[in-house]
Amino acid sequence: MKRRELLKAMATLPLLPLLMRSGVTTAQNAASVIAKKLRARVRPGDPGWPLPAQWDQLKRDVGGRLLKLESPFAHCATSPPDSICAEALKHLDNPFALGDNPALTQTSGWADAWTSQPSAYAVAAENTADVVAAINFAREHRLRLVVKGGGHSYQGTSDAPDSLLVWPRHMNKVTLHDAFIAQGSTEAPQPAVTIEAGAMWIDAYDAVTTKGGRYVQGGGCTTVGVAGLVQSGGFGNFSKNWGTAAANLLEAEIVTADGEVRIANTCTHPDLFWGIKGGGGGSLGTITRLTLRTFELPAMFGGVSAAIKAASDDAFRALIVKVMEFYHSALFNPHWGEQMSFRSDNTLNISMVFQDLTQQQAEQVWAPFLDWVSAHSDYRFAKPMQALAVPARHFWDAEFFRAHAPKLIVADDRPGAPAHHTLWADDQGQVGWFIHSYQSAWLPAALLQPGQQSRLAEALFAASRHWDFALHFNKGLAGGAADAIERARDTATHPQVLDAFALAICGSSGDPAFPGMPNARPELAKARREAATIDKAMDALRAVAPGAGSYVSESDYFLHDWRQGFWGPHYAKLAAVKRKYDPDGLFFVHHGVGSEAWSADGFTRTA
Repeated sequence: MKRRELLKAMATLPLLPLLMRSGVTTAQNAASVIAKKLRARVRPGDPGWPLPAQWDQLKRDVGGRLLKLESPFAHCATSPPDSICAEALKHLDNPFALGDNPALTQTSGWADAWTSQPSAYAVAAENTADVVAAINFAREHRLRLVVKGGGHSYQGTSDAPDSLLVWPRHMNKVTLHDAFIAQGSTEAPQPAVTIEAGAMWIDAYDAVTTKGGRYVQGGGCTTVGVAGLVQSGGFGNFSKNWGTAAANLLEAEIVTADGEVRIANTCTHPDLFWGIKGGGGGSLGTITRLTLRTFELPAMFGGVSAAIKAASDDAFRALIVKVMEFYHSALFNPHWGEQMSFRSDNTLNISMVFQDLTQQQAEQVWAPFLDWVSAHSDYRFAKPMQALAVPARHFWDAEFFRAHAPKLIVADDRPGAPAHHTLWADDQGQVGWFIHSYQSAWLPAALLQPGQQSRLAEALFAASRHWDFALHFNKGLAGGAADAIERARDTATHPQVLDAFALAICGSSGDPAFPGMPNARPELAKARREAATIDKAMDALRAVAPGAGSYVSESDYFLHDWRQGFWGPHYAKLAAVKRKYDPDGLFFVHHGVGSEAWSADGFTRTA
């Protein structure tokens, strides 16, 4: 027994007579009960749950920023529903509103897995000292601790009932540097940006690109939290050229389980630094700020979209063969990213982005493929091919899009909302959604070789017979810039990403179903049927990619061998970092590093 655990056990010795009177008849049994209690976190009503005076002290320690949480949908049961319920329902499709409420998350749940339920209390942190106070309080009182950054987790890691939430939403400052040098480093200064833990990617893009004229590698969905994305690896529209967000991390400030504020970079705490570069959010500590390298902007960013309908199964199979051949010959390079989706109704949807090309150059790239489609009567354009390019500085410029392409964005519609708070219209379907099933798998670039393309095409066709799915080309680094791949090699992300040409994603969802919401009835029977069908689709893809890993942020909640699936050979090293900086397991998330030692709800240590 560790000395710390022994001291805790000795402190409970005065309880032995009480335990004996309660039916525990031997000292050995009494010690067993004590040991079990020491391995469990406490809930409201349990012995050891903090007294009101102790919560009041925490509130004073954090400058009054301790919140007692309640879901706004709890107010929908009143007759008639009160204004709190009405306001929440009004903004149910607004991810900024969901993010601004510490009791809500951007995903409302997952069938047979979890539902969004607020923590008991939240520390609305405004500085690092607030985070330290929350972590110390949780450790000292054996509380379940949760961190919500953007609240974008599909796996339900941004909330947990009966827990204390660290909520850094108001820590959202973004600072640009012309010449950043990491603490203790002797490397040459370089352009960078420091971003606090509560910022979303739209905050970073507005400061770095729209206002600063530089590029930072971040997420495609603008409402994703910066810190969470970096810790999970972090793919964006143009990862083929600039790599992952984790690979571009220069330094982080992180509060570890002992309440210490640590600077992690290649010189100080390099093992912890490596671990937070793709080791998954919420497992090794709580990041308060991070610094990422920035890059020179290309002249143009742009996109290409189309939908092509095949007249028969055979024609669709031939279309798949042709488009994968075309991808390998023309698009498998640092210029191109994003996705193509393959639908069971024999439709190919194209939604690609490009960088450092003009609109005319992008159209020229696609011309041979479009000529082939047009020359065959078995195909028609359900959506005409369209290519658009904009000056790169305007790619996340809300005012530019309001003036020139307002249908492509959706703004935070609340009074007083920051003008730059917009999301891509195509991402709004994820706001509040209730997931039925969601799986991903990295597909190796070897499948693109001429001798393997027919196997790949047949697998894609077979999968599409079961369910719609997409290939996200920017979430595999093969074909990308050599320097980006090398930076990603020194991260905790599964090494398969280095050799993958795409991440295959297959999923389904239903309408928002937050507990207490009027008429929130998740269609569980339908969800289970869809999940079984998605299993078959992914089995068809994995048949040509045996042992394929999965991206931790976009993956199956029920993934069995998640340690191998998320991190492969890196897991042993990650587990060692976890034991060093969080030996008692204060930080817990579903299928996070070290979570195998805890019960599914994170309340009881099992190993």
